[in-house]
Amino acid sequence: MLVEMTELLGRQIYTPDGRLLGEVDNVVVDVEGSKIDGLYVDETSPMLVEDSRATNVPYRWVSAVNDVVLLKYFPKRVSVKKGAPAPAEEDAEEAAPAR
Repeated sequence: MLVEMTELLGRQIYTPDGRLLGEVDNVVVDVEGSKIDGLYVDETSPMLVEDSRATNVPYRWVSAVNDVVLLKYFPKRVSVKKGAPAPAEEDAEEAAPAR
């Protein structure tokens, strides 16, 4: 069954053990390879992802797509590395002139 990318938007994504990760907010596309690279989830379950951070689920983890998206793999819990700079801090570092 072929599914158009726009049809994926808004579909719920479930982990292999049946837990709701979130809804597809966007589709990440590999233009050169003409394929879907990932599913972007803006609001994730705090039970699965620390601080309900947005995440990109690699499309190779998708098992089935129908009324919902079923994953064949998802980590037990996604955490942010301690000491990793926040995206805003990274942008500030890049924008700062070198001394």
